[in-house]
Amino acid sequence: MALTVSSYLCPQNHRCPLIRICPVGAISQNGYGLPVIDEAKCIECGKCIRYCPTGAIVNKN
Repeated sequence: MALTVSSYLCPQNHRCPLIRICPVGAISQNGYGLPVIDEAKCIECGKCIRYCPTGAIVNKN
């Protein structure tokens, strides 16, 4: 499962709450820009999908 952040669904006007939720630190954000998921770190636990308030985490496949 390869995940990405939808720029259409993510408001990008705040610090992404998922950065604190990801147990392995696979989500990063530069300022208030679009969060990025590091596929090499991601363990596919699904927490980001469940807790994203706007549903912006989507499967790339």
